[in-house]
Amino acid sequence: MSNSWFLIVNPTSGNRNFSKQWKEIQQILKLKKINYSFVFTRYSKHEIELVQRATQQGFRTIISIGGDGTLHHVVNGIMLQTYIKTSDITIGVIPLGTGNDWIKTYHIPNSIEKAIEIILRKKTILQDIGVIETDDKKVHYFNNVAGLGYDGYIVNKLKSLKKLGGISYVLAGIYGLLFYKKSTFKILFDDETIETNCLMTIFGICKFSGGGMQFTKDVNTKDGLLDITIAKNLNLFDLIFNLPKLYSGKIVHHKKVATYKTKEIKVIPQNSKPYIQADGELIGSGEVNVKILPKVLQFIIS
Repeated sequence: MSNSWFLIVNPTSGNRNFSKQWKEIQQILKLKKINYSFVFTRYSKHEIELVQRATQQGFRTIISIGGDGTLHHVVNGIMLQTYIKTSDITIGVIPLGTGNDWIKTYHIPNSIEKAIEIILRKKTILQDIGVIETDDKKVHYFNNVAGLGYDGYIVNKLKSLKKLGGISYVLAGIYGLLFYKKSTFKILFDDETIETNCLMTIFGICKFSGGGMQFTKDVNTKDGLLDITIAKNLNLFDLIFNLPKLYSGKIVHHKKVATYKTKEIKVIPQNSKPYIQADGELIGSGEVNVKILPKVLQFIIS
């Protein structure tokens, strides 16, 4: 087993000068006398392959250098490998992305130097991970927030806007307000069945998504429960009038929003195939079955 860090680096993350950032990272690691190996990602989901290779080579500390999408694929690589227990692997994050939502829950600063200092302190949490099965029987894991409906629509629109930086989330949100059409969802969990005209259904582990918005309530990242938010028949006026509440988290108290906690949930769209997103990555469309896996991955936190 290696005590060295394995750095998975996404050179396309964010909209800043990557070469300058990478030089800074290398300088700090050299100054701190950190032993590490690194690989640049070359294509979508390359992180999954790189993680699996690293674990077989003996690496047990994986550092994700990029945004939420990079971390999402690193997590999926760990969860999909069968070489060692997932809880034997520790993940650290050096944020370079546009949204960087996962780090906000743990108060990790959007700073290369401070993020490395946090990693060196080695304070960890054994966090829950969500698992989604889509109607094509494919399995995806998520470490932050997933959902379907309006949020998936926005993630799809973001693909063409991310080059604009942080403002891209606001622009995509406005576009969604104007053009996304709500549909009826049949939602099943525990002994409840809810059928409602629905803007979106959110499955949360952590607090933040969509560039800092908060759709989840009373989050505990290791309680073995999904934090469910069902935004029902919210209209354009509701969302514009309550925009500050989307960022403060108070939107969960709106009369058209319901929150629950559960270990497993199924959502069946009745008259559409809405986009599904996990950690800001599109993973499919249509029906989903979502479960929680309690305390399966070690993350380094502040």
